[in-house]
Amino acid sequence: MGGAVAGRLAAHRPLLAFDLDAERVTQVTQDPRITAAGSVADLAASDIVVLSLPSPKVSLQVVAELAPRMPAGGVIVETSTVNPTDMHEEQKLCTAHGIGIVDAAILSGVSQMAGGSATLLVGGDESDVDKVTGVLDAISATTTRFGPVGSGMAAKVINNAVAHAVMVVLAEAAALAAATGVSGSALAALLSGPEAGLTRPLTHRFVERILRGDYDGGMPTEAARKDSTLALAMAQDTGVPLFGIQGAHTVYELGVAEGLGRLDYASIATLWERWTSRPMAETSNDKGDER
Repeated sequence: MGGAVAGRLAAHRPLLAFDLDAERVTQVTQDPRITAAGSVADLAASDIVVLSLPSPKVSLQVVAELAPRMPAGGVIVETSTVNPTDMHEEQKLCTAHGIGIVDAAILSGVSQMAGGSATLLVGGDESDVDKVTGVLDAISATTTRFGPVGSGMAAKVINNAVAHAVMVVLAEAAALAAATGVSGSALAALLSGPEAGLTRPLTHRFVERILRGDYDGGMPTEAARKDSTLALAMAQDTGVPLFGIQGAHTVYELGVAEGLGRLDYASIATLWERWTSRPMAETSNDKGDER
């Protein structure tokens, strides 16, 4: 990914590049617009440094080396995948030396990055983000600002968690389909519809209900619990092991037990609001800014 990011940047401005792996540096410097740096410290002469590194620990080490050496007012752009807490640690190091830091999580693969279709999920102080807007635009045509430092990384980690959890549920659904004579392609066509099981929970129950705190009417939680029970029974009848679907059923049992039975089943979100003491309903000012 670092090589793909370097290629995007070099198309817009001269670039100085460094990696501990000399072979990687040799590969990217085949582009005449990219010059090899002798060390991490050499990169600190720039007022903007972009990181693409293999782990949070390595990122923290590199930031610790860069921040004291960069010119005041410089900004580090972190594209490596790390957690918000890692970004906050990096921010502490940067703030101590008058350096800004922006997280620009990459929501795409290497081929999308190389082709210019990657998406960046950005977090950071507005002034710092504004300083590196040209760099972000060079990396990607689609940038969404989420809020303070760490919020871009949080959005990526959450997105990936959803994707990985949905993959488990889809595998379970495919197994149930195979066991009951439902065509896999027919199931895919069903689930991809605007009113079906993948899209509707996001577009209606999350956006129109949870984010508005509106749970009156709609399909009751007790009805969702009944349907979930039917799915578990079908899995038992057909000998299909369930993990994600079975775990999710527990929440509907809790929801009914907590008095949510007659509310729309999106109201299970209020359980997390009680457990975490954090509301989910938001105003228009809370939404991300995509450009």
